[in-house]
Amino acid sequence: MTGHTDNEILIKAPLDLVWDMTNDLENWPNLFSEYASIEVLQRNGDTVTFRLTMHPDENGKVWSWVSERETARDVRTVWARRVETGPFAFMNIRWEYEEEPEGTRMRWTQDFEMKPDAPVDDAGMTEHINRNSKIQMELIRDKIEQRARARVEA
Repeated sequence: MTGHTDNEILIKAPLDLVWDMTNDLENWPNLFSEYASIEVLQRNGDTVTFRLTMHPDENGKVWSWVSERETARDVRTVWARRVETGPFAFMNIRWEYEEEPEGTRMRWTQDFEMKPDAPVDDAGMTEHINRNSKIQMELIRDKIEQRARARVEA
């Protein structure tokens, strides 16, 4: 069995702004509420390898892992995978961006499998990711829309 999630949100902002803000990795701790820090380990063209560190969870545990992202602006897609998988057997994430008359639709699909000794199974992680993705996407939407409004007012 594997886990799969599919979440999307409409952001009332131009594609270029949504793309730039969501792919500015160094700014992720300001964009996402769950990330304490990010360290870029390597850049090679459109591929970035980086370490993400989260804020402590409810038990005080700090989760950290290395991921790799490849951006393809021409097809408005980002592919990411965990290099250090932690409790996952694998974790792959795809970000897709689509221009719409009202703004930009951002979609995250995640495919993964939990290791047998992980603290949660595939179903539990699917529920967690779906719940958290909604929270993070709404935060990101609000921050990008605020930036878009500020640009219009300037």
